[in-house]
Amino acid sequence: MCDQRRASGAEPPRLWKTAVGRPGGANRGTRRGWLLDEGVWFALAGGVLLCAAVAWFAFRGSRRLGAPSHRTTYETLHMASRAAPALRNGLTREGARHAAPHLRRLLGAGVVLADRSGTVAVEDVDQVHFDLLEPSVLSTLATGRPQVLTSRQLACGDTMCSLQAGVVVPLRVDGEVVGALATVSPVGPSALSRLATEVGGFVSTQLELAQLERERSRADQAELRFLRAQIAPHFVYNALTAIESFIRTDPERARELLVVFADFTRYSFRSHGQFVTMADELRLVDSYLDLERARFGDRMSVSVRVAPGVLGVVLPSLVIQPLVENAVRHGLEPSERPGTLSIAITDEGSEAGVRIEDDGVGADPVRLVGVLSGSDPSEAVGLHNVDERLRAVFGEDYGLRIRSALGLGTTVTLRIPKRHPGVVLS
Repeated sequence: MCDQRRASGAEPPRLWKTAVGRPGGANRGTRRGWLLDEGVWFALAGGVLLCAAVAWFAFRGSRRLGAPSHRTTYETLHMASRAAPALRNGLTREGARHAAPHLRRLLGAGVVLADRSGTVAVEDVDQVHFDLLEPSVLSTLATGRPQVLTSRQLACGDTMCSLQAGVVVPLRVDGEVVGALATVSPVGPSALSRLATEVGGFVSTQLELAQLERERSRADQAELRFLRAQIAPHFVYNALTAIESFIRTDPERARELLVVFADFTRYSFRSHGQFVTMADELRLVDSYLDLERARFGDRMSVSVRVAPGVLGVVLPSLVIQPLVENAVRHGLEPSERPGTLSIAITDEGSEAGVRIEDDGVGADPVRLVGVLSGSDPSEAVGLHNVDERLRAVFGEDYGLRIRSALGLGTTVTLRIPKRHPGVVLS
């Protein structure tokens, strides 16, 4: 009976059974049942693994994104960081055009940016509503007061129009109105006004940073012009005197020195950028020393050693030449005996080292402190200027280091980072 019940299929299939086959055809049905059970097993196992994987990635994703407030904060900061670089050159048409899409996402509404001369960017505002905003933009530019427009003032004749409010806020730099930001949105005027005020403050801050950067650049250029002016009076006279001395005795040498002098003055006074390569700066030093050798003759010997790996290092223009000139003018020239000037440019890993040493008359260390601080500007103006510029560009740790004593000569050292943010050839 039992065998008959099993043969007739009365027994339900057992999912977890292990079937052991017997030889012969009588066992074929049993083997087919085992294969079916095995397939069900793998299907269930795959389903469990799939569910586990989905749950794991969902869990990891939620941990990565954080709470909704964290996600909102991240998205806001991300959009602000995308808008900021475009505004760092001021409220120009190009900068405003690149910033407007990010400002629109910050506001969740269409944006118009204008400066004193007119509109500089429009993002997601149609012509009809732009025309409705324009009088308020002009009013804000003229008075510096924010303007709030209601849905009635924004009525465009389209019954499906969802815009409920418009806001115009001034953009200020140092308290002066330089532009305006306008926006229209389905949001009510109160909420939109608060949001537009905050975004307008952000834009104003970026424009103030741009203004500070322009002023710093102008100050740097003014310092360069001042330093070039210090080169002119005494050096030009001395160089021309030296050239004149060769005109009758050695005309060919006089011609060579005139070419060197022309190259030197052309490089020194041309309107090049704030930064140059070490190779260009040393080329200027070489021209200067050619002219000074002609003047000093055997009274001055020069040693120059340069590591090839630092020739491409970028540094502020007119840094090394004024230091060399200071060594000649205030160290060697007053001395009654022949002197030696040594220049060494070394490769020190992430930095280039510069060492300028003379065995001239030296200087009072107390006075040098006054020269570097700017309280004793009558002499060695180049030292203070170079020291200030190095610290401004590279940081306080990169100023001049001077060791000197009366009668024992002077050694000036400085370090130039091989790479530094913002230090690039223009």
